[in-house]
Amino acid sequence: MDFYYSLAQIIGFHALLGLSAYVVLLTGQVSLAQAGFFAIGAYVAAMFTVLAGWHLVPAMLAAGLAAAAMACIVGFPALRVRGLMLVIATLAFGEAVRLFFFNFDYQVAKGEVKVGPLGGEGFRQIRWFPEHGWTGLDVMLFVWTVVALVAGALWWLDRSRFGAVLRAVGEDELAAQSVGLNLTAVKVTAMTIGGFIAGLGGAIYAHYTTHIEHSNFGVLLATFAIAYPILGGLRNVLGTIVAVIFVQGFLVEGLRFLGDWRNLLFGALIVLAMNLRPNGLIDAATARRLARLFGREARRA
Repeated sequence: MDFYYSLAQIIGFHALLGLSAYVVLLTGQVSLAQAGFFAIGAYVAAMFTVLAGWHLVPAMLAAGLAAAAMACIVGFPALRVRGLMLVIATLAFGEAVRLFFFNFDYQVAKGEVKVGPLGGEGFRQIRWFPEHGWTGLDVMLFVWTVVALVAGALWWLDRSRFGAVLRAVGEDELAAQSVGLNLTAVKVTAMTIGGFIAGLGGAIYAHYTTHIEHSNFGVLLATFAIAYPILGGLRNVLGTIVAVIFVQGFLVEGLRFLGDWRNLLFGALIVLAMNLRPNGLIDAATARRLARLFGREARRA
């Protein structure tokens, strides 16, 4: 069972990573900065729990706020460009964050042992879960509680006036600007929300893996972040979570027995899924069918 608990935890923090990109993609912007925000959340939360002795929950919130603040700062100059230039700008930011942590050295002596980030050797001994007696089941339930809260908040946001504003900017910037919407403010707000969610995901990841280093937060992770909502569809948050389960549960873990051949099939299966479901795994028609199904079941209950 420990394997399945661990897999569920991996899917959980990847779901948070995908949901962080989902908010940004609603505005029509493709950002590769999510891995950088994920890294900030991981290092900040680990430093608070390991070096300062904080409880995990306030450390996660602090990590989310730190990532959100950085997303807001980066958002103003980055989101003034669009298309390929935005992709390059956000990719450069993610790499800058990764290289910063590659050179970041801040250790504190605890007894006879020094703990803290040590440049290229990474940040070891992030032991909050085992030190507090959490089992694999406890961690899994905690991770998915956070995922459920974030997904519920985004579901509500998506159906609010602000959600309509995000989609309006994503569908037609000129029309949105003509009715008085401040495009920069909307995009930066979406980037900030996405940064906060990515920071939460990074905080959980750091405490799940117990050892983080700069190489964990490269271009591949940034690519996963935008692949999840694109593959799942931008109609609702459920599509992103379904895409994470498909990629991490089936493609990554389910095909592990194929070894290196899995890398060849990975891209092909993604392309096949995108061609068969060009609007995502959960498109508008599927969302309506699910809404009718669950509405019918609710009325029966």
